[in-house]
Amino acid sequence: MIHKYKLNGFPICLDVNSGAVHVLDDCSFDLLDHVNEDFFPPELTEEMLASLSGRYSNEELTGAYQELLELKKAGLLFSEDTYERFADMMTAAPVKAMCLNVAHDCNLRCEYCFAAKGDFGGERMLMPFEIGKKAVDFLLEKSGTRHNLEMDFFGGEPLMNFDVVKQVVSYARSKEKEYNKNFRFTITTNGLLLTDDKIEFINREMSNCVLSLDGRKEVNDRLRIKINGKGCYDQIVPQYQKLVAGRGDKDYYARGTFTKYNLDFTQDVLHMADLGFDQVSVEPVVSDPMLDYSIKEEDLPRVFQEYETLANELIQRKKEGKGFNFFHFMIDLNQGPCAIKRLRGCGCGNEYVAVTPDGEIYPCHQFVGNPEWKMGDLNDGSFNMDMKLRFAKSNVYSKHDCKSCWAKFYCSGGCNANSWQYEGDILKSHKISCDLEKKRLECAIMIKAALAAEES
Repeated sequence: MIHKYKLNGFPICLDVNSGAVHVLDDCSFDLLDHVNEDFFPPELTEEMLASLSGRYSNEELTGAYQELLELKKAGLLFSEDTYERFADMMTAAPVKAMCLNVAHDCNLRCEYCFAAKGDFGGERMLMPFEIGKKAVDFLLEKSGTRHNLEMDFFGGEPLMNFDVVKQVVSYARSKEKEYNKNFRFTITTNGLLLTDDKIEFINREMSNCVLSLDGRKEVNDRLRIKINGKGCYDQIVPQYQKLVAGRGDKDYYARGTFTKYNLDFTQDVLHMADLGFDQVSVEPVVSDPMLDYSIKEEDLPRVFQEYETLANELIQRKKEGKGFNFFHFMIDLNQGPCAIKRLRGCGCGNEYVAVTPDGEIYPCHQFVGNPEWKMGDLNDGSFNMDMKLRFAKSNVYSKHDCKSCWAKFYCSGGCNANSWQYEGDILKSHKISCDLEKKRLECAIMIKAALAAEES
């Protein structure tokens, strides 16, 4: 399987199974329309020559075809799928990561919040330390021989329960040597409660920190509002800048959401970069298409155009020495993720679970509050291994639309929660999310090609 496209003047071909990317000339690009996995003769056919002779000389066609043939012989074009035979062998793995919802409450009321503006559709509550302690014990028990464990403090707004965050970190650290484990902590915050002491703790203990910001002040403050109806931009940006200045070599990213209200989101990405954030993620809202701010099918051409605009801006900034990382354009063409990661993605419900303030266990934070997806409870020790296995077997070959998709090894089947919520089945693809992901991948590959051309 291959995927060929032209973008920004580059004729590009991705060989899906090998991951090889080829920047071609126009002749080779057009020749690929005449061959496939099952038909690739050892030399040009009369039909190929007749079809393309009006555009290229016989010498050009012969030379280009021989180069394509060499790529195929080297396993870099129409290569064999060596992954599918492992699909039925995908089994439940140890739990290595946890989203700890320390707060089902929030001091913002963001319009697009998937967590029902902080309470996940239920009672507003904060996690007691006893539940946090049980969550650490659960992760230690279920992680088997895994050495590196991940825990994300999430909400709502986790800084509303910061004392428990600190207690959980301290307890987990106290168990590392005993269990031969290493905890990697992350926190996701809206920034309203950031203070110098919290920033110091986060920069010391959190391997990653996600800072919520939607971009320009007018964009951010339209949907990210406080309980009193006022925006939060002016309060949070200086605190974020202070936090980032003290991060050193630890990870962070400024993470925003774009909606139908700001389809010119390139301006928000660049604004965040100009604020000093060199790790940026601005992602499309995923929401009920009936809502005013939702991105709909008819918006996709405009969004695609904007991704191209952003890609060209990134190329230009990198040339000028002012580059930054945009999360959805970061792609490793040399090695990429391991085979299991390619087949089933984030590990939702299998290697990764979410825990609520009262100790309920769900496949991930986006399933929280839906009783049919409750996997267990820390208070009674229950854990549904059948559901865990169901998620373990959710992969790019068990998802019908993914199996024949050129992007499958990069999106790894997409988000199970989005598939369930908007398509009714974790094995059905959410079409808008898929279309957006494919466009981002095309842009990401093109950026690599453009920067490589600049260096050569």
